[in-house]
Amino acid sequence: MRRLATLTLAATVAGGVLGSPVGSTSAQTVRQVFEKVTPSVVVVRARGREVTASGQTRFTETGSGVLVSADGKVMTASHVVNLLDEISVEFVGGETVTARIVASEPAADLSLLQLDRVPPGASAAPMADTSTVRVGDPVIIVGAPYGLSYSLSAGYISARWAPNTIYPTMPLAEFFQTDAVINTGNSGGPMFSMKGEVIGIVSHNISKGGGSEGLGFVVTLNTAKQFLLEKKSFWSGLEGFQLTDELADVLNVPGRQTGFIVKTVAKDSPADRIGLRGATMLVSIGGQSVPLGGDIVLSVEGLPATAANLARIRDTMSGLSSGTAFKATILRAGEVLELTGHVP
Repeated sequence: MRRLATLTLAATVAGGVLGSPVGSTSAQTVRQVFEKVTPSVVVVRARGREVTASGQTRFTETGSGVLVSADGKVMTASHVVNLLDEISVEFVGGETVTARIVASEPAADLSLLQLDRVPPGASAAPMADTSTVRVGDPVIIVGAPYGLSYSLSAGYISARWAPNTIYPTMPLAEFFQTDAVINTGNSGGPMFSMKGEVIGIVSHNISKGGGSEGLGFVVTLNTAKQFLLEKKSFWSGLEGFQLTDELADVLNVPGRQTGFIVKTVAKDSPADRIGLRGATMLVSIGGQSVPLGGDIVLSVEGLPATAANLARIRDTMSGLSSGTAFKATILRAGEVLELTGHVP
């Protein structure tokens, strides 16, 4: 799979206090908490497209998530769903419901789904204030490791990491570190306290060999609430990368501008609805793999699509009300065009 819960690294992360499995001295037993929370846990299944050197290929993704509202909002990890064309969630008992992304913050590895409906028997999990969670607290994780639905693991909070201290690619995420087992397919699933409250959304683990080694990382629920429910970070459905000045010159971007080169556009996303086109191939330029055949975004709402402006553009889009018109200027086949869309 292209996106995995396991990140294989050459070195492990120092620090943290690792514990043993949760014991029976808790106010509720692990079994009692598991039985209480299972109706809120979902298996996320999605299909998408990926651009390769030989063209586009299809792939599937399996992860986990948790229902957090009676009207059908599900939290999961952004790397599970962020650029996928078709998303469905499966509840315990096997009932499957289609879903769409309504908010996403890749810099914290978080996405929010909206279900078409909430099946009978499902229940939203209560959300905790994670400022009160401490190292040494017992926890459980429920998810679908390797597609094995509703699997349970138990452990402790091993450490707490402030934003921008662990991964440069996820600078906005505050993480819990845990020794509860996390494997591929657990991504996006909930971590629960022994009260049965959600305290985090599983992101990934670190491993030398690809398996679980007790170094799991879970985005704190306060971070998830901030970016998915309070701020509601804008989801564009766009993947690509920032052009360097050198690449911009090679690709003949006019006016000595730079821009954001489009690689993938998720179906029915704001980027798709405004008419952006993704790449059709990958080519090597100066030893770098570059997606070509799609658009280059030059500006959004009048803000040049430079590296310094990307966060500002996201904040601007997040602040627009539903239905508000917005504009993007692009370079397509050597011609500068202006596209107009509306915020979902």
